[in-house]
Formats: sequence, structure tokens, C-alpha cells
Amino acid sequence: MFTFSSELATHPVIYNLGMQFGLVTTIRQANVTEEKGWIALELEGDEEDIEQAIAWVTGKGVRVDPADDLMQD
Repeated sequence: MFTFSSELATHPVIYNLGMQFGLVTTIRQANVTEEKGWIALELEGDEEDIEQAIAWVTGKGVRVDPADDLMQD
């Protein structure tokens, strides 16, 4: 789960994750308000690329928490 401030809502963070790190991103759930937003995001790709992407997005100010129990097909 990615939690972010409203300032980041206008930036293409998810797009950049896919492009810069070669990941497939799938939005499973999301909620955005004027104050903050959260996205349950599935990331597919090499484990090393996923780890680098999480470090990158965390550096941008996004809080990242595991969301394994939210979406099981």
C-alpha cells in the first residue's frame, strides 16, 4: 500500500515506477482526497527492481506498507 500527500497526487509516480524500473503496475484499490491518498498497488518484475523502485518512491515521500492481505484473487 502506498500512502502519499496531496502534493504527490499530481505527479506521475506510478507511471515512473513502471518506466524507470521496468515494472508492471496494477492498481488494485485506491482512494484520494485533498489531504492525502492511498493506492493498493501490485508490482510485478524482478525482485531487485522492485526493491529499487520502493527505495526510490520512499525517497519521494511516499509511505510503503505491505498489503498482501488486501487483494487475493
